[in-house]
Amino acid sequence: MQAIHSLHDFFRLTGADVHLYHMGRRVHPCSLDTLADFEAGDVPWSEPWQGKARLAMVFRLGDMQDPLIWFLALPLDEQGLLDAAQRDAFLERLLSTLGRSAEQLEASAEDEIDNLMKDNPLAFTPSLAFQAVLHARASAELERPASEHLEPVEAFFAGQAGHDWQALGLQGLADYVVRLSTDTERQLRHAIPQLHSEVLTSLCYCLEHVAIDEAVADSLRQRGEQAARDGDIETYCACIRAVGGGSRRVAADWFDQLLADRHACGPDALAAMAARGWQHLEDAERLPRFLERLAANEDADFMALARDLAQIPRLRLPVLMTLRQAPEGSATASRLAIVKGRQGH
Repeated sequence: MQAIHSLHDFFRLTGADVHLYHMGRRVHPCSLDTLADFEAGDVPWSEPWQGKARLAMVFRLGDMQDPLIWFLALPLDEQGLLDAAQRDAFLERLLSTLGRSAEQLEASAEDEIDNLMKDNPLAFTPSLAFQAVLHARASAELERPASEHLEPVEAFFAGQAGHDWQALGLQGLADYVVRLSTDTERQLRHAIPQLHSEVLTSLCYCLEHVAIDEAVADSLRQRGEQAARDGDIETYCACIRAVGGGSRRVAADWFDQLLADRHACGPDALAAMAARGWQHLEDAERLPRFLERLAANEDADFMALARDLAQIPRLRLPVLMTLRQAPEGSATASRLAIVKGRQGH
């Protein structure tokens, strides 16, 4: 009998068929080794969101037919490492409910395991778009069929008569995006210029979780620029979020253009860049420009966004150094002085 000290131990010792997914900034697979290293305190969480390591755990034990899903938001310390107290409390509850040996756990009833998420301080409910993309990814990875909502989406983008945008559901769009191929990407880039803004926005909320090719990213950029001219801020920011997952050529070029124009960088656009295009801010010139635009915008929550970026391990040192080296008289230095003044009182 082996002791269970971590979530990784639980899945390993019970022989669970488990698939893990990041659920913070994007929905994408996370390896068990990554979880093991993180729980051991060896590495910080790579994609924190609001100070938490957000995970979806899709797993089956024993003869379960359908997998269970746990959504857990594990607290992080200032270095992005696991703050283990709540994780340990959850494990204690898990073990006291189901028994302390791996053999007992494997034989436990499905409803007992599922009930562990009730009144669990670590549990969270993802947005509908995150849930749709997770369902699509997990279905594909588990070699299960896509949802029934995929067929009308495929027919619509293939240009089949009798299918209109009002029949397209979020789950169908997520299934379509996760299963993109060369042919469907071609269909997509031809459809984007004419898409109704409501569908385009929902599509972008799915596309932000996958790597898109340059042609699709270029189409989204053009629609985003048109939306900005039309004053459609929601569609504009949705396009920024989706393009953020694209190639450095398209995304970084667009970010540079936006950061050069103060009118293009409202608080929502800046938040979209930080949330989904953070990897393009890992640049010695682009990051200071971003923080300067952020500081200059009175409606933006400068410290909240700067702190959020600094929690990403790859950006922590660049963000801190940029803030410390902000030139005297810059918007960044002025914002920092205001914050220090408030703290002094």
